[in-house]
Amino acid sequence: MHDHHSLLDEVHQVIPDDELLCDLADLFKIFGDSTRIKILYGLFESEMCVCAIAELLGMSQSAISHQLKVLKDNNLVGNRREGKTIYYYLADEHVRSMIGQGFEHLTEERKAAK
Repeated sequence: MHDHHSLLDEVHQVIPDDELLCDLADLFKIFGDSTRIKILYGLFESEMCVCAIAELLGMSQSAISHQLKVLKDNNLVGNRREGKTIYYYLADEHVRSMIGQGFEHLTEERKAAK
């Protein structure tokens, strides 16, 4: 066996607390649903209303609204009202970056496998 004490001391100094790590795990669970990923990817390209997202994904407006609520409650999407229509968009550049980097990781991985 070898001594890991100094390494572990360094890691303990920088590792976030359990609550923050649980919150991070919960965030990634939100990304674990393919419908929500499709919605986010669509919003990556353009803001859209519920009916446009429903048409894009071939789903009901109520199913899309349910998923948008989950995304909004987790600060991944925002919305704005224009008359009676509510338009949804990615909440900020962090969300755009997470989707873009995830997609980039997958496409690079697939290229390397060929």
